[in-house]
Amino acid sequence: MVRAAARSPLERAVRGYLEHLGVERGLAANTLSAYRRDLDRYVAFLAARGVRTPGEITEEHVSGFLTAIRTGEDGRAVLKETSAGRAIVAVRNLHKFLLLEGTVTGDAAVDVRPPTTAKLLPKPITVAEVTRLLDAVALPGTPSAVRDRALLELLYGCGARISEAVGLDVDDLDLDEGLARFRGKGDKERIVPVGSFAVAALEAYRVRVRPALAAHGRGTPALFLNTRGGRLSRQSAWSVLQVGAERAGLAGRVSPHTLRHSFATHLLEGGADVRVVQELLGHASVATTQIYTKVAPETLREVYAAAHPRALG
Repeated sequence: MVRAAARSPLERAVRGYLEHLGVERGLAANTLSAYRRDLDRYVAFLAARGVRTPGEITEEHVSGFLTAIRTGEDGRAVLKETSAGRAIVAVRNLHKFLLLEGTVTGDAAVDVRPPTTAKLLPKPITVAEVTRLLDAVALPGTPSAVRDRALLELLYGCGARISEAVGLDVDDLDLDEGLARFRGKGDKERIVPVGSFAVAALEAYRVRVRPALAAHGRGTPALFLNTRGGRLSRQSAWSVLQVGAERAGLAGRVSPHTLRHSFATHLLEGGADVRVVQELLGHASVATTQIYTKVAPETLREVYAAAHPRALG
């Protein structure tokens, strides 16, 4: 019987950190998975240089890792700026944790900074294109089409992430009050208004379609169900979006975040305050939301001209 190789002290330290993130910090599963990939790459990079304990790591090792992930020197694919930035943040946070835990006496990553990233502008679609997409999804007129229309109406009407939408339970909706409760990153909850179009689509799905789908399953509380009566997956929801985009002539222009981007952009174009949009999107910082303000400079100029006392001579 072949035994698995014993973990090095560094590997055990990383495992302890990831357990801390999952249990005590409550990091979302996707974020935790990304951290695990980044730190596995870091451990492999250090192991190739003979480093097996946290105390052996130097600032040069951390800087070398940053260079390697940007140039592919560790034998793997070059990471994009955003991914490289996330990886070095994961490494820096690991070293902070090791210092706080008393595993090391100094922070080897304290002076290493992630690369500056260019903030890419979101690429929303127009209101007319949103309508085209929603109509295209509903086109077959089947029970699944009723569900799919409700799903996309919710995504656009509430600015929800796909993972948040498929994670909804029936009890998370109050259609009488027009409200939905979403669980975002880090399991943080937020209450978001649901517009009348989305309410109508969700009510049609909940009354006419969901009971038949639920009959095939085992009584899940999930709002959006697949044909076997289980919770609709993110992959299936993404497929719904792709199919609708192709029918609407928007293939290649619609991603899982497109409706969320469009939701934010259209609200700001309509005069919504950026901090209100921040709350609706569930962003921890208003700086994250402010990227959307760059999408509609003409609208912002008009609002400024109309509202500022010294805008016009």
